[in-house]
Amino acid sequence: MDATAASAPTLADVVAALEGLYPPSTAEGWDAVGLVAGDPAAPVRKVLLAVDPVADVVEEAIDWGADLLVTHHPLFLRPVHSVAATTFKGEVVHRLLRAGCGLYVAHTNADAAPRGVADALADLVGITDRRPLVARDDADGVERGIGRVGRLAGPSTLGAFAERVAAALPATAQGVRVAGDLDAPVSTAAVVGGSGDSLFDAVRAAAVDVYVTADLRHHPASELRERAAFEARSAGAPGATPYLVDVAHFASEWPWLRYAAEDLVAGLPEGTVTTRVSTHGTDPWTARLPSTPR
Repeated sequence: MDATAASAPTLADVVAALEGLYPPSTAEGWDAVGLVAGDPAAPVRKVLLAVDPVADVVEEAIDWGADLLVTHHPLFLRPVHSVAATTFKGEVVHRLLRAGCGLYVAHTNADAAPRGVADALADLVGITDRRPLVARDDADGVERGIGRVGRLAGPSTLGAFAERVAAALPATAQGVRVAGDLDAPVSTAAVVGGSGDSLFDAVRAAAVDVYVTADLRHHPASELRERAAFEARSAGAPGATPYLVDVAHFASEWPWLRYAAEDLVAGLPEGTVTTRVSTHGTDPWTARLPSTPR
């Protein structure tokens, strides 16, 4: 997506385009979204998009000559009293500002948006006829909400579906974990990018066969599967659904970056801004060792 010599929009113009796509008012109350650093009057010709505002991504933005870095995860999710360069987060801000690069965050507002994190993940794993897993007020006439739920493009087994997920997402040390019978048939699914075990009640209410999300913890996952098995036995049902497909947090949110890059360019005057999706994997895990039988 290359910009021509057309007049560059200002950072304020780019922020307005981003907030048209991901209104800050649709973020969760605890979230911290919007412009973190940068001069609204500064021109913007290059925008780098990434999941995390970590040091390697900042270096990539600076090396490429980006005028703006857009990330999914906030740099400052909790209040701080200093951005001095003596702290690792303060140094990020100083490096960006010295290079003339701003920082903007679209987090839970991007999760809920059309063509946001949830839609990108749902598209990748093949969910059709979908709706938000947890719908939000659509006062602006746009359907928004956390997660997506719908039908798979075609019937599958749990194992084949999990393999499709693994092949579609960026490779990570964790890979893909599965809870359930790999030969069980699945035809409906729910997805939530990022940490999703707080939404188990909504997933159960949606009565889907499989749930794709990240960061699943032992106790919530164990209790969900135990309850599913108990209720399947009680009802004489053939399968203890929902089955679980657990992916890396970074991998579940990375597909949205391409949508955001495309939609940002489409929302600005043609040929004025070049976008790039970061090539750095920001999953913090670097290796996975298989268990050795004792």
